[in-house]
Amino acid sequence: MPKNISWRKLVQKFRKLGFDGPYSGGRHLFMVKEKLKVRIPNPHGKDISKYLIVEILRQAGIPHEEWDGV
Repeated sequence: MPKNISWRKLVQKFRKLGFDGPYSGGRHLFMVKEKLKVRIPNPHGKDISKYLIVEILRQAGIPHEEWDGV
C-alpha cells in the first residue's frame, strides 16, 4: 500500500516509471506514457493521500509492487 507523499515526489515516481510531464490540461495536470494519459492532482501545500494515489495507480494500471519499487 502506498504512503502519503508530496506532489513533487509523486511526479518524480511517475517519471521513473517512464511518464513525461506534467502538462497542463484544463482543471488538472496530466502525465503521459505512450498512449496512456494519467491525471494528477494540482500541486498544493499538503501531501497527497494514499487513497488518492491508489486510485491514480488503478487508473494507470500500475501495480502497487511496481510503484513501491521505484
